[in-house]
Amino acid sequence: MMAGLSFLLSIYLRVGEAWPRHVETETLVIGTALFAVIAAAVFLYQPMYKGIWRYASMKDLVAITRAVTLTILIFVPAMFLVTRLDDLPRSTLIINWFVLMALLGGPRFAYRILKDRRLDFRYETRRDPHAIPVLLVGAGDGAELFLRSLLREPDASYRVVGILTRKRHRVGRRIHDVEVMGTLDQVADVVGTLSGRNLRPMKLVLTHADFTGDEVQALLDAADRLGLTLARLPRPTDLRDGAADRLDVRPVSVEDLLGRPQAVLDRAAIAALIAGRRVLVTGAGGSIGSELVRQVAALGPAALTLLDNSEFALYSIDLEIAERHPTLPRAPRLGSVRDRRRLDAVMAEARPEVVFHAAALKHVPLVELNPVEGIWTNAVGSRHVADACRASGVAALVMISTDKAVNPTSIMGAAKRAAECYCQALDVLDQGKPQRTHFITVRFGNVLGSTGSVVPLFQRQLARGGPLTVTHPDMTRYFMTIREAVELVLQAAALGSGADTYRGRIFVLDMGKPVRIVDLARQMIRLAGLRPDADIRIAYTGPRPGEKLSEEIFHGGETTVPTEREGVLIADPRRLDHARVARLMDGLEAACMAGETERALAVLGDLVPEFGAEAVPA
Repeated sequence: MMAGLSFLLSIYLRVGEAWPRHVETETLVIGTALFAVIAAAVFLYQPMYKGIWRYASMKDLVAITRAVTLTILIFVPAMFLVTRLDDLPRSTLIINWFVLMALLGGPRFAYRILKDRRLDFRYETRRDPHAIPVLLVGAGDGAELFLRSLLREPDASYRVVGILTRKRHRVGRRIHDVEVMGTLDQVADVVGTLSGRNLRPMKLVLTHADFTGDEVQALLDAADRLGLTLARLPRPTDLRDGAADRLDVRPVSVEDLLGRPQAVLDRAAIAALIAGRRVLVTGAGGSIGSELVRQVAALGPAALTLLDNSEFALYSIDLEIAERHPTLPRAPRLGSVRDRRRLDAVMAEARPEVVFHAAALKHVPLVELNPVEGIWTNAVGSRHVADACRASGVAALVMISTDKAVNPTSIMGAAKRAAECYCQALDVLDQGKPQRTHFITVRFGNVLGSTGSVVPLFQRQLARGGPLTVTHPDMTRYFMTIREAVELVLQAAALGSGADTYRGRIFVLDMGKPVRIVDLARQMIRLAGLRPDADIRIAYTGPRPGEKLSEEIFHGGETTVPTEREGVLIADPRRLDHARVARLMDGLEAACMAGETERALAVLGDLVPEFGAEAVPA
């Protein structure tokens, strides 16, 4: 209808009231009908009828432009074949382009303005004076999206009083009538200016997710000095399913403070490792194991087997994957890596091509109190998994290790180092065989939010009003988010399974700089809007059994070799003879089965000479 009307209006605009004398009636009828038919076909093809007018945007304008142009280009030769364009003024076609653009675009944007309940496009005059004043950090798409969301909500909880930017050339510009007032290092000056206008903000709000940890830390320090709180907009992946186009601010997390530039991953190689293959994950219900399951499931494996000793943990991750990937063949299996018979049965049923071994006991003080259990699971259990993979012809076994395996002072770390030694020895032993398993060991430090880690402990202590307990003021640890760690584990697995050049070596994830635990505690207190040592006390409890003041990711005798992928390094460690390691592992298993703690620790000391186990728990 709009297309037919636009044709008639274009002729009228071209020749005025004298148009019956200039254009024959037959040309009007044929031209109107032909133009309408061509437009209908083009609009269906584009597809013009699927857009929601409530959310008409620049993308819709581009689609309208493309459709109108295509309609005119098709109409000209078609009309020429019918009428030779004898009595149709040529400029009518140009006029028609503008008229049809107005008739198609005008109603859409008028409807959007009506639904937004605003005609003046002004921002500040519509804000509730009782709404929380905020200063946005970042003058990009996130800021524009947040402002547009507020414009649709007359009862919004926030009002934006200014914007900060990374880009100096944007200072003085405006987004939806809100001024970009300064750069990130001018927070104090901008807040002072706004205070003079009686518009002092109460929050700084990060509008995008790519701020580095140092930038977030500097903004937190500035907010702390000025008495403001720091928040952020949710990432697109944080938005709840079914949420409307409303955005709310959220507290800045520890992950934001420790955030680092995203490593560039070879996603094609990672997908090639997983897609269409049968995958098994041990410890599938744990912190690392469950994230491995999530990321592996998203890569389209042929089948996914989940093995865990905890019924509830296994139930939880299996239910989550069933909801997210209902068509993915999966098999939740209860069992312990200590039980070789159970492992063989699961392997025979699942026939995995890739195995991720994440099952382990990770809590250092608990393993110190239960040494046989820790050695049995972390060392002997890992040996069972490796042997079962080798016997079943698995293409690649990826074993998750820890920085505590480097110069270990804990039973947990020494047991993981023993597992590293066994996998290294097997990897070298099988080199050159036609049907050989790649034994890939990946070592990294603490992950934020994992079971038993310090961050959930601090959160619980904060909820109780403190104090936050720190073992020693100088204690440091490496930290990485669970998601980043698992992404790099998959990257290391893709590298290790793709070539024999990495056999017998250990992949080490680049953990960045170590973080002082007391600094982490203070940051979490400040993120909660409280003052360290004033509102929340920090108490020092002393190092626990097996703990080191600082962890290492490389042994002094290991040479480090970079890989072609950012974030993944290689340690070329001392290599042990497989026969000797296997004999010592036999001794470890016998001691564990007999419950002989002293004997188990003595064998572990032979296998891992750098482990000094002078004290034997009672």
